[in-house]
Amino acid sequence: MEILFTALDSYRKRELKLMGQTSLWMFPIYGMAAFLKPVCRLIRNLPAGIRAFFYSMLIFLGEYVSGSILKKYKICPWDYSKARLNIKGVIRLDFAPFWMAAGLIFENLLMHSPKTTQQTSVNL
Repeated sequence: MEILFTALDSYRKRELKLMGQTSLWMFPIYGMAAFLKPVCRLIRNLPAGIRAFFYSMLIFLGEYVSGSILKKYKICPWDYSKARLNIKGVIRLDFAPFWMAAGLIFENLLMHSPKTTQQTSVNL
């Protein structure tokens, strides 16, 4: 997801190589999306807009905590300090719509995962 997002930013800058990028630090950070499953179950009956708001707040919290820790060790792969709506350079409030959409996508993936089929054996 991040590679696609950064590649689109390359397109916006007219860099037609469309080079997307990420960091290995992002794998455990994005892996934290698995913790959304219990939240998904708790709020599943709420309207989509309210669920999207909750997800964006949780993603902002995860991004803020992980970004702050990585920044402390000078290994944070992102720096939003030049963005207008940043908080300590680790989150951008203008990304809220993207995080809302990502939250609903994660919800769909987590709550509608393929069910395992039971196989029956036939003795001949």
